[in-house]
Amino acid sequence: MISAQLQTRLAQHGITNLGEVALREALEAHCETYTLIKLAPWPARRWKCQYRLMIGDKIYDAQSAAEAYALGLLGNV
Repeated sequence: MISAQLQTRLAQHGITNLGEVALREALEAHCETYTLIKLAPWPARRWKCQYRLMIGDKIYDAQSAAEAYALGLLGNV
């Protein structure tokens, strides 16, 4: 689930479709390569996130894949 604050920031950039696939496709349109990792249980507990998205030297931690894509997209728009 994507927070209301994140939804508002995406809407400011004209991104209204908040589905996981739509966000992934939008991210792919804005960056050449990225890596999304679903964390194992112990790192997820340690870092308090389920997914880690890496784009270049930036790291985005999130609770869902859609949230990770949204954070990455906002960091690259």
